[in-house]
Amino acid sequence: MTYAPQKLTREKVFRDPVHNYIRVDYQVILDLIDTPEFQRLRRIKQLGTTSSVFQGAEHSRFTHSLGVYEITRQICDQFQINYPTKQPGDGLWNDNERLVALCAALLHDIGHGAYSHTFEHIFDTDHESITRQIIMTPETKVNQILSQVAPDFPAKVASVIDHTYPNPQVVQMISSQIDADRMDYLLRDAYNTGTKYGEFDLTRVLRVMRPYANGIAFLANGMHAVEDYIVSRFQMYQQVYFHPVSRGMEVVLQKLLQRAKFLYEQPDHHQSLAPQLLIPFFEHDFTLRDYLKLDDGVLNTYFIYWLDYPDTVLNDLADRFLSRRPLKSVKFNPSTEDCLPEMRALTEQAGYNATYYTAVNNSFDLPYDAYDPSAKSPKTQIEIIQSDGQLNELSSISNLVAAISGKFSGDERFYFPKEMSDTANLEVFAPIYQQFNSYINNGAIQAHPHNQ
Repeated sequence: MTYAPQKLTREKVFRDPVHNYIRVDYQVILDLIDTPEFQRLRRIKQLGTTSSVFQGAEHSRFTHSLGVYEITRQICDQFQINYPTKQPGDGLWNDNERLVALCAALLHDIGHGAYSHTFEHIFDTDHESITRQIIMTPETKVNQILSQVAPDFPAKVASVIDHTYPNPQVVQMISSQIDADRMDYLLRDAYNTGTKYGEFDLTRVLRVMRPYANGIAFLANGMHAVEDYIVSRFQMYQQVYFHPVSRGMEVVLQKLLQRAKFLYEQPDHHQSLAPQLLIPFFEHDFTLRDYLKLDDGVLNTYFIYWLDYPDTVLNDLADRFLSRRPLKSVKFNPSTEDCLPEMRALTEQAGYNATYYTAVNNSFDLPYDAYDPSAKSPKTQIEIIQSDGQLNELSSISNLVAAISGKFSGDERFYFPKEMSDTANLEVFAPIYQQFNSYINNGAIQAHPHNQ
C-alpha cells in the first residue's frame, strides 16, 4: 500500500554539529519530533556516564535520533536518484518505502530509559520492547500520529525495528553492521568526546551504498571507505565506550540503584524517603506511563536526596556518583581470577561491604562478524558488489577486516574502592592494604594507569 502523507510547504531544518542541517519535509516527521515521548529523549544522555571521563559527552538520545533520521533520509535520496525501481522484483529502490524507513529511523531509540543500560540491568527492563510499546500503544501521541498515516502504519514501523519488515533494504538501513544508527553514533560520539577515533568518510560510504534484492551492498571502488568505518568503530569501543573509568562510574550507579532497591524491600524502610517514581520498578509492576516519567534528571534528583538518607552505604554511593568518585579497577584473566575472592575479603576487612563496593565488569565487542547462519544471532554481513554484479562478503576480500573479523576485543576488570590502593591508608590498616596491593603490584593483576 502506498502512503501519501502531507509534505510541508517549506522544508524545516535543524542545525546540527555533525550533519550541518537535518532536513524535514514531511509533516508526520515534524509531528513525531514534537511528541512528549520523543522530547523526553532530550533528557537522556546518549553515552550515560561517559561524560565523567570525556566532559563534552553531554549529547542526548534526541540529537542522535535526529541524526539517524537524517542519514536514512540521505540514503533514501541517493537510492531514489541512482537506483530507482523500474519493474517489480528488480531489487532496486521503491521510494514508497521512504516514509516507513524515515519513521523507523527517527523512533528506533525512543524506548531508551534513564541511564538506560544500567537501569535495564537492575530492573530487568528492555528498551527494544518499550520502543515497540510506545509505537503500538493507542494512548501514546506517537501511535496516534503514525495511525493518521494508515491504521497499519504503526505496526509497519515497529516491524522495521523488530527486523521483521519484509523489505530487507529498509531493515538494513536502520540495523545492520553498517547502518544509519551506527554511522551517526560513531561520528556524533567522536565529535562530542573530542576524539578522532570515530571519524570516517560518511559522504563516501553513502555514495557507494546501493540496494539489491536481499538488502544493501557497497560498490567495490568504495571498499576502503567501508574498511575505515570498521576500524573507526573498533577504535571507539576500545578508547571510549570501554574506558575503565566510565565503567567505574557505571558500577557505582549500578550499586547505588541496587542498594536503593534492597532498602525499599526491607520492612523498616523509610516510607517518607521512598523514591515514588521508582517504586513501580522496585516492585516489578510498572506501566508504560511509569517508564516514561523517568529520565536522567529524575534519577539524579533522587541521588541528591539520598545524600541525607540514614544509610551509610546508600548516601556514600550517592556521593561517589554525584561527586565523580569512580571505583578503581584492575584487569584480570582466567589465570589470575582466583585472586578475586581474597581481594573481596580484604575489602570487607577494611570496612567496605563487598556486595556494593566490589564488582566484576566485562566489556567485549565484536568489531566485525562474517555471517554465520548457525550462530544464535547471526549478523547481516557486509556485501561488496563487483562491476559484474558478483557479491563478496567484506572479510573475504579485505585483509584488514579479515584480521579483526570474528575476534572479540575488550577486557575483564575487578572494581574496588580507590581507597584500597591509596598508600595513605597503609598506616591505618597496614596488613590489609599491603596484602591487597600485593596482588596489584606483583603483576598478577594489571591496574589501569588512568583510573584517577
